[in-house]
Amino acid sequence: MKYDVAVIGAGPGGYVAAIRCAQLGLKTICIDKWINDMQKASLGGTCLNVGCIPSKALLDSSHLYEAISEEASSHGISVKPAPINVETLLARKNEIIGRMSQGISGLFSKNKVDSLLGTATISANNMIRVALNDGGEQAVEATNIIIATGSVPVSLPQAAVEQSIVDNEGALEFDEVPEELGIIGAGVIGLELGSVWRRLGSKVTILEMSPEFLPTVDRDIAKEALKNFKSQGLNIKLGCKVTEIENDDDYVSVTYENAKGEEDEMEFEKLIVAVGRKPFTDNLGLDELGINRDDRGFIAVNEQCQTNIDNIFAIGDVTNGPMLAHRASKDGIMVAENIAGKDKSANYQSIPWVVYTWPEIAWAGATEQELKEKNIAYKAGKFPFLANGRAHAMNCAKGFVKILSTEDGTILGMHIIGPNASELIANGVTAISHKLSFNDIIEEIHAHPTLSEAIHESALDVEKRTIHF
Repeated sequence: MKYDVAVIGAGPGGYVAAIRCAQLGLKTICIDKWINDMQKASLGGTCLNVGCIPSKALLDSSHLYEAISEEASSHGISVKPAPINVETLLARKNEIIGRMSQGISGLFSKNKVDSLLGTATISANNMIRVALNDGGEQAVEATNIIIATGSVPVSLPQAAVEQSIVDNEGALEFDEVPEELGIIGAGVIGLELGSVWRRLGSKVTILEMSPEFLPTVDRDIAKEALKNFKSQGLNIKLGCKVTEIENDDDYVSVTYENAKGEEDEMEFEKLIVAVGRKPFTDNLGLDELGINRDDRGFIAVNEQCQTNIDNIFAIGDVTNGPMLAHRASKDGIMVAENIAGKDKSANYQSIPWVVYTWPEIAWAGATEQELKEKNIAYKAGKFPFLANGRAHAMNCAKGFVKILSTEDGTILGMHIIGPNASELIANGVTAISHKLSFNDIIEEIHAHPTLSEAIHESALDVEKRTIHF
């Protein structure tokens, strides 16, 4: 059967692209190979199956457990010590994955997107061979092809994933809480997974090669975050280069060069390797077809996500840019609309970034160090959650909101560390996308008491006229 569009991959880029193509009247098929532990197809890609959604489920469960165990007494609720059943916790996570994957299947049916389960190889610019999950092979002919195969964890040569060494996927499946947990990499994945298992009782050490903590994050935010994480009990060691890892059934021994250049060694019950991700393009037939890639393996595309072959597009993590699910979805919608004859582009200057720890970290737009490096004149406003009534009522009055603007007031960046920062940052995205000024935020009325009042006050602080601090 011939299609207008064939999408390879059913993650947040691929399934969104497929649905939008179908909505625009294009006959569309989505090809995906993901099989879950029950040997059943599970649409949603890494994000839904072993990434964004399951990690947030565990973060929510572990946050609730810590709140009950450590903070409930301040509300007059005494439940300490609170028992924890890891098997039930994991079952809840898996139930959420299954429910949402079925939801994608339902969306495909609703929008008349055909689905094919198998491994795709592009054999010509309009032809795909699919090795079916159930056996056999099927050919798919398509006028346009969208590659949305996502990314996989970067591995370390001295730390093969086996026995007690796991990647982010394995770290979501511990059947009991490890007493001593090591993590290589203090990025988003390392901090989130470290937070999960620390809350549940692990003694967590994170080894980070960079001498700076969260180097791409605004320095004020990163400094505050490091202080909070250390006070929670995360042992974060910066400037550490891992040189050797010894793994057996009982422990993992990690030898590393510390920030002082001295050799050190630690032993862990489990070790998580979280040193980044790389594009997944295995067996796609890219080289045979002549599709260009850069020296890191990312598929080369133009601003419309078009490869050097006009009718083949690539979106999300397989292309150079932020490895974010919402960026992949935005790519997918843009490509779908361009295939349908529209002239669309995407602006990623205001894309939000989030670290789902507690307090959460979220930002959009320029950081203060970026503005300094580019010699851009700016103003800054800042307001602490310590002066916010709703934050106190939630027992989380840590962190602050920071706004950066041009000298004439246009907002260039918004940075938040605090409760529900992941939701609050939408205000910054809107402001930056529509070139609003801090005065526009000042003129808005924010409900009281809410966390969003901290955004209003940080806008006031640009002109040093906060009311509550």
